[in-house]
Amino acid sequence: MLLQKLFIISLLLPFALMANYTLEPSSRPHSAIDTMPKSKVADMRNIPQDPAYYASQIEPLSPKKQQQLDSEFNQKYFKPWSLTHLDIPKSDLGWEVRFITRKPIYHNNGKEIYPSVYNRWIANAQYKQIDTKGYHAITIRRTNVKALPTKTPFYRDPKKTGEGFPFDYNQNSALHMNVPLYISHFSKDHRWAFVQASYAFGWVKVSDLALVDKAFIHAFKNGNYAMVTQDNLRLYNEKHQSVSLVKIGTLFPLAKKKGTYLCATRQDNAMAALKRLTPKKPTLLAKKPLAFNKENVAKLAREFYGEPYGWGGGYGCRDCSATTRDFLGAFGIFLQRNSSKQAKDGTQITIKNWPKWYKKKFINENAKPFRSLLYVPGHIVLYLGEYKGEPVIMHTYWGIRKKDGSKLITGRTIISSTEPGKERKDVKERAKLINTLRTIVNFD
Repeated sequence: MLLQKLFIISLLLPFALMANYTLEPSSRPHSAIDTMPKSKVADMRNIPQDPAYYASQIEPLSPKKQQQLDSEFNQKYFKPWSLTHLDIPKSDLGWEVRFITRKPIYHNNGKEIYPSVYNRWIANAQYKQIDTKGYHAITIRRTNVKALPTKTPFYRDPKKTGEGFPFDYNQNSALHMNVPLYISHFSKDHRWAFVQASYAFGWVKVSDLALVDKAFIHAFKNGNYAMVTQDNLRLYNEKHQSVSLVKIGTLFPLAKKKGTYLCATRQDNAMAALKRLTPKKPTLLAKKPLAFNKENVAKLAREFYGEPYGWGGGYGCRDCSATTRDFLGAFGIFLQRNSSKQAKDGTQITIKNWPKWYKKKFINENAKPFRSLLYVPGHIVLYLGEYKGEPVIMHTYWGIRKKDGSKLITGRTIISSTEPGKERKDVKERAKLINTLRTIVNFD
């Protein structure tokens, strides 16, 4: 309620450009995600693991085409600021309520979460209040998007393969800072806002966003944008206090002063204001779209390699679709939240149910290195090129299915063939990526 009152009062206040922030190299906080198994397979020893090896295989993407793609990117990125109601398929709304009420959910320690608990979460969500606010906002730091307005993780059965940590079904996604939002309504406890961003929707902490007015939107949406080119940077305020982890995929408008950029912050009245940002090194940011050349694709891809698998962007990491989205975004290619939607973002070529040898040949002939995706339901990968006739991919991969139903956990972003683990007798043949891949997704 306080946030809503402040919003009305603040409409009378002037828009302000505030003093300098700095952007510096840093690191992602160490967490439980770093203790997960990280198995190796032969591909990771026998196939070149430096993306630069494959970068010479790229086909040029003309500046004109990049500008076209980038214009489409910007339209989609800023779309939430033009919304007057949620623009979400009805079939997607309410999935989280169906998920927790149809089958038991658990804490990570295996204890069941009872209806008396999750019904409080549902009541807190006030879904009858959808679209009653219709505010526009922006994220002021990297933040998690929750399925329900609670910090409590919930899992299917942690005792079963592929469930339990890190597969927290309350971790719906993660948003970078400077992401435009549409606010549908607030939770009953006023701590959460139900938002729609360009590629995700769900519950975000009110403390991680600020409301925007026309003056702010006009100043922020200036038509000239940059993205960071190094992962795990950190934004600091004037007192050198940490403001946010900043990862590749984060967008900053260019400021009028050369070599400086703009970022959103929150004033005491809950309204957004702009801070001028200066990077510690000029090369930490590059004007968007980044030129699609061998130097840039190799440099950027290296930043993702080896990052732990973070379901839904949890723990400051990425899952498979976040990796593809953040990589291609720097080159002006917009991708949605999950693998099934990303498969529809480009031109699709079906490769389902083909023999392995022919599928590999067809991929090498028709996929574009560093700008084509390969899709199987539940997983999506970036095609890098070929090595000794084998298609090579970079992907954030949880693990390889074994014959006994369990997985050999790789748990990070790796470079592999489309048959990782093919040397192992315990790997399930039918479950190999090459046998399950359905679609090539091209961005021409």
